[in-house]
Amino acid sequence: MADEQGEPGDRNPEDEFRDMLRELLSGAGGIDPSSLAGAAGLPNDPASVAALFGQLQQAMNRSGDGIDWSVATRQGEERAATGQTQISDADRARFDQAFQVASLWLDEAVDFSAPPQTPEVITRRAWVAATMPIWTQLAEPVALSISDALTRVMLEQAPEEMRGMIENASRMLRGIGGALFAMQLGQVVGQLSTEVVSGGDIGIPLLDDSRAAILPQNAAVFGEGLDIPADQVELYLAVRELAHARLFRHARWLRLHLITAITAFARGIDIDTERLEELAEGFDPSNTDELRQAVVGGTLIRPKSEAQQAALGRLETMLALVEGWVDQVTADATGRLPRTDAIAESIRRRRASGGPAESAFATLVGLELRPRRLREAAAMWSAVTEAVGVEARDALWAHPDLLPTSADLDDPSALIARLTGTDTAETEADDEFDQALEQLLRGETPAGPGEDGETPAS
Repeated sequence: MADEQGEPGDRNPEDEFRDMLRELLSGAGGIDPSSLAGAAGLPNDPASVAALFGQLQQAMNRSGDGIDWSVATRQGEERAATGQTQISDADRARFDQAFQVASLWLDEAVDFSAPPQTPEVITRRAWVAATMPIWTQLAEPVALSISDALTRVMLEQAPEEMRGMIENASRMLRGIGGALFAMQLGQVVGQLSTEVVSGGDIGIPLLDDSRAAILPQNAAVFGEGLDIPADQVELYLAVRELAHARLFRHARWLRLHLITAITAFARGIDIDTERLEELAEGFDPSNTDELRQAVVGGTLIRPKSEAQQAALGRLETMLALVEGWVDQVTADATGRLPRTDAIAESIRRRRASGGPAESAFATLVGLELRPRRLREAAAMWSAVTEAVGVEARDALWAHPDLLPTSADLDDPSALIARLTGTDTAETEADDEFDQALEQLLRGETPAGPGEDGETPAS
């Protein structure tokens, strides 16, 4: 029987599905709005719930296939603004002076010139806005994989009469799933903004064009427990940040190389559809904790394949090479400071353990950005510097094929022999010995030095 709007079959299945979702989200379908906000990682308060529903409404109305990552930026900025202090003129003056001294010290320790951009001091919120493009680029492959897998599972689990509706609304479902993932990412990056002290603190170049930046508020928190004068800590951090910026400014290929390796790793992630099916079968709309834990806890991502493990090993080696080089040149440049070892050790421990937000990103994307072999890399760069000097050491960053390998981290002696040319002399000596031994075995007289090696017939 036709209703006031015509035959049911005359309506667009996507419109029908949109209306059904609106009814569910309004509370009439049994979904507790506060529980849904919790699934997105948002606080359980009216403002957060209203923001969530507004974002989901926009996701339902989007016509594109991609994810609206502006959701992540807004969430991250709001999270960062909580507890943020503004930068004072005194902060700017102190760090401007620290950056000037740091640049002079680095001129003696590295073979790379200073970037043309003036180093910056930024707030937590500004850090989120500046770095979110890279975070979303790294997270997008996983977000799309989870959204697509969720759509497939819903399609398989749905009754026969609803499958056509869900299939036609797959773009909308992807948008909603992407919006929830973007909100989670925004919360993670917003929390991370309270932990990082500089633009290069994570190890990858998050700021465009190799900019150097420090967050004074977080730098002050970092130095509180060190029992070291604040100006020394600030100068050390300035040297470290400028070293990172100089490296990526000089080795133009390095930033793209790292980001491409990370996104390629993320695209290879396999989603556990069986786990998704279990969640779909037992999903309780009034209790979304299990769904949120599955996304945030990383249980939807299958264990890494052999190819991914190999890719991860190469990526970890690259991250260790970057961090180890920064550690070593920072130590060389800050030799005038009395407590550099204590500051360096604190940074190494902090990077090795990672903060809560960094761990949350690791579970979201399935990738830890911490260099596992940082100490070995720093020791290798120190040995290379002592053997061949600063210029020859830094020339290794000219091309990825020139960089040390994982084996070089285990034992730098072969690398140093190659750089100093001693391996060539040893190879020539070995060749001469092998040739003489072969002649003896044939009953010939080995050629002496300078002889042509020919022996008259006996």
